[in-house]
Amino acid sequence: MTAHDTIFALGTGAGRAAIAVIRISGPGARQALKALAGKLPEPRRATFAILRDPGAGEMLDRGVALFFPGPASSTGEDYAELQLHGGRAVVDGALAALQRLPGLRPAEPGEFARRGFANGKLDLSQAEALADLIDAQTQAQRRQALRVAGGALRRKVEDWRGALIEALALLEAELDFGDEGDVGAFSPTLLSALLAPLAADMRAALRLAPASERMRDGFIVMILGRPNVGKSTLINALTQRDLAIVSSIPGTTRDMIEAHLDVGGLPVTVIDTAGLREAADEIERIGVDRTLARVETADLALWLSDAGEAPPRSDIETISVATKIDLKPAPEGAIGICALSGEGLETLAAAIEARARARLGDGAEALIVRDRHRQALEVAAASLEAAIRNGGGLEFQAEELRRAARALGGIVGAVDVEEVLEAVFSRFCIGK
Repeated sequence: MTAHDTIFALGTGAGRAAIAVIRISGPGARQALKALAGKLPEPRRATFAILRDPGAGEMLDRGVALFFPGPASSTGEDYAELQLHGGRAVVDGALAALQRLPGLRPAEPGEFARRGFANGKLDLSQAEALADLIDAQTQAQRRQALRVAGGALRRKVEDWRGALIEALALLEAELDFGDEGDVGAFSPTLLSALLAPLAADMRAALRLAPASERMRDGFIVMILGRPNVGKSTLINALTQRDLAIVSSIPGTTRDMIEAHLDVGGLPVTVIDTAGLREAADEIERIGVDRTLARVETADLALWLSDAGEAPPRSDIETISVATKIDLKPAPEGAIGICALSGEGLETLAAAIEARARARLGDGAEALIVRDRHRQALEVAAASLEAAIRNGGGLEFQAEELRRAARALGGIVGAVDVEEVLEAVFSRFCIGK
């Protein structure tokens, strides 16, 4: 397997469908398209084609063929598409015909995107965001993924790296060419003016990172309470299906049950838990212990009580929920619900949404969305701040700025020291 292979794959979901799209990329894409369609379509123009098996000459389907010559394609190399009817036999026949062509092979997972990255069509952060877009289950997740896939993070990193390279060029010029007559006097004030706002901007982005990272994973809500207060009934009502077993026997829920919801366009994971009490047996005790451990990682707890009991903990954000209000009114300060009739559920959902939105935002300002991005930016910001403090002279400052630039380059998958040399020589006219 090499980057020079021609690859192909089904680009749409497997199974019966109206339309199926088969993608082909690589140096043999042009010839493969001619072999199946009988001719090469005009570039970037959808063209009707009768598709045939090149070996047997049997017609496979009537469809549409497209061709995008490299490098002006999504992968940066010759790229073709076949748009077929989505029946299994049609798709299998076309894929089998491609498989028999010399020099073609099925693509590995993510290989089309990887070739686009290798050929400069998208950076690493954009490739990651495409995966997030495919996995998005809510509108906020879609919004966040589209923002990063559209290059928001790449543009910000380019701005940061550009300012770093400009500052590094000043230092490198002073260190290496300070005795040249056409190099202006080094200005620590100018250097600080370049670096200080840059460090502040990075720290501002890092402060927003936890919300964006959490958006990808979802807002975690734990349903807590004593046995038989209606926890399982509530999760069934929220999901509108019989997810958990409901019984009048205490201790029925032994393990945690998760449900992934879209609450106001935000990803929310609601977790039903074992009732908190002295366990009647070892299995129930394990369930209670798991609940107590998982609570530490939750964003919000719903404390359910049918007798006005106060939440036992104050160290996590909690909404008090009074259940079974058809039998007894809710006490002051609690949201009253009757999960069986649905009364109060909209109020509870709105309260969950408000807290989730305060924690996650809406994805429109997303920038640092992965732990990898955050760690790299932490390194860059710390190195930049060390350079500003300057405890070791110009050489120390230059090395810290280089470290910061490398860390930023790691976010988008691009590190190029030649940029520094180009900035030095073009700015100061050195190299006569």
